[in-house]
This record gives sequence, structure tokens and C-alpha cells, in this order.
Amino acid sequence: MSQPDSEAVSRREFLGSTAATAAALAAPARGAEAVAEPQRRPVAIASANGLRATARAIELVRQGADPLDAAIAGVNIIEADPNDLTVGYGGLPNEDGVVELDAAVMHGPTHRAGAVAALQGVKHPSRVAKLVMERTDHLLLVGEGAQRFAIAHGFPIENLLTERARKIWLRWKETRSDIDDWLPPPESPEDAELRRYLRERPTGTIHLSVLDLHGDLAACTTTSGLAFKIPGRVGDSPIIGAGLYVDNDVGAAGSTGRGEANLANCSCAVIVELMARGMSPTEACLEMLRRVAKRTREARLLDKQGRPKFNLVFYAIRKDGQYGAASMWRGRRYAVHDGTRNQLKDCAFLFER
Repeated sequence: MSQPDSEAVSRREFLGSTAATAAALAAPARGAEAVAEPQRRPVAIASANGLRATARAIELVRQGADPLDAAIAGVNIIEADPNDLTVGYGGLPNEDGVVELDAAVMHGPTHRAGAVAALQGVKHPSRVAKLVMERTDHLLLVGEGAQRFAIAHGFPIENLLTERARKIWLRWKETRSDIDDWLPPPESPEDAELRRYLRERPTGTIHLSVLDLHGDLAACTTTSGLAFKIPGRVGDSPIIGAGLYVDNDVGAAGSTGRGEANLANCSCAVIVELMARGMSPTEACLEMLRRVAKRTREARLLDKQGRPKFNLVFYAIRKDGQYGAASMWRGRRYAVHDGTRNQLKDCAFLFER
């Protein structure tokens, strides 16, 4: 019987490891002449709205930036984009018409993390999450406390509800029930766009994981959360182990999609553990989706074939530079810069309609 890939060692690998050991023994001791660290090809992987973010992250790590600083700078582009209805400024609000933001960061080399949730009025929650990591003995701040912390560190409080997001929210409020006193206005040319966002409840986020030139990892996930949510709702994005997870010896993973399904399974921590056991990033993402699908039992969340109605997407990088993404349903894409090319690629998937 042949050995599993994880146990089989080729003659070339053996000779290569032997040569590396000999070179290490011949190298000067610490405190003597510095030995240059080998450079690798960097990788940045993100959700489909992150093509500009992956480009920025790779640009920065090539300049020597820390992978977490590169990840945050990448997602900041999307947080500031009023045309992205799922992240930061311009994100769709809660049911009261207030934009509430969640974000988390995790730094592989130090295994530290920080997060904020239900944060109002701050355009870049990812930056606040990093300050929680660096300037507090906490990991997660929420609501008014998170906002006060941001103000203490000089963040301005802004109105994040754009006119476009306000109109979508207002149309949702006016058409959600026939037994209230809200009435929609007469039909207008923009109604087609408004209805498009109301046919299926908008969800979205940006996740970005980065592998730098030296094999160090970091990740950031930031979102405005589920559109029209109950005020105070916190999704998976700011929860370490769910919205993202990094083990600098193994890899990084992140998620977008139905946060409640991810939260109930701590999916990203499991994906990283599956990679530690030898799975490829894509295989690990698909295995986690199988587990989520199997554990989803509420009838309201299942179609006639017993499959989850919702979507969930996972993204992963392994320390050796392999990457992959998988979606519950066919048709999703992801952004990746592999150090050579920045592109959108199709996600692997479990189900197709």
C-alpha cells in the first residue's frame, strides 16, 4: 500500500532538506554576520469585491510593509468606497437606518488580534480593530464603547449613510409590510435598481488574507453586516475563529456570506486546522462547507432538496503559498494576487441550482 502524501518523502525532498540543514550548520551564529532571509512570492486573497485591495496589499509587502498593515491598507480602499453597499462608508444600514460596522484583524507573527462590532460613525473600523489589538488588553470592543475608543484615538465621527444607501433602506421600510403606515412613492426610473437590492436580502463583506515575502501571514475582515439587521446584531466578521483566523505556522482563512451559519461552526479556525492536517486550502474550504450544510437543520433555511438556501464563501492561504476559495453555491468568484498576476477566479462550490 502506498503511503499518504503527508508521510511520503521523495529522494529530492530528502536531499534538499539535508542540504538545507548543512547550510544552516555552516551559517554564522546569532550575533555574527546577519544571514539574509529568503524571499518568497507574496500572495493576497480576498472576496470578489477586493481586486483593488489585493493589488494594494501586494504593492505594500513588496515595499517591506508588515502583512497586517498591507491587509488593512487594502480593505481601506473598499471601506471608503460609497459604491460598495456592504462595507464601510455607503454600507446598507440596520433596520433603523443607522450604519453599524464590524471588523477584525489578526497578525500571524505575534498571534495577536483585535476587533470592533456595532461601531457607528467611523469609516475605517479595520483601523480601530488594529488599535484594539495594539493599545488595549482586550480583543473585542462593541457599540458605544468602541466608538468612544475610536474618538479617543482621533477618529472623526461621520455620517456613513450615503444617499444611495438611504434610498434603498427607505424603499425596504416602505414595502416590507402591508399593515403599517409607510407608503412607497410613485414609480420612478430608479425603482428598478432599488427593487434589485430588495429581491434578495443583500449580504456582503470584504475579507483579505496576506502572505508576505518572508512567509508571515495576516488577515482582516470588515463589513457593514447584514442589511436591515436588528440594531446591535453582530455577525461573524469580528469574531476571531469565525470571520477570520491566522496561524503563522500553517495559514490563514476568512469568510463572507451568512454570518450566523459561520458563527455556529467557528469555520475559519477549523479551516486552518484542516490545512495543518495536510488539506489544500480549497479542500479545507469545501470540507467546512460540507459540515455547515450537514449541520443546517432549520426548515426555513433549507430548500426542497434539503440544501442550505443561503450562501457562504471561504478563502484560505497556506504558508507555502497555496491558496483557494469555495462557495456553498456555484457562481461566486474571488480576488487573488499570486505575486505575478491580480485576477478574479471562480470559487470551487458544493451545490448548483
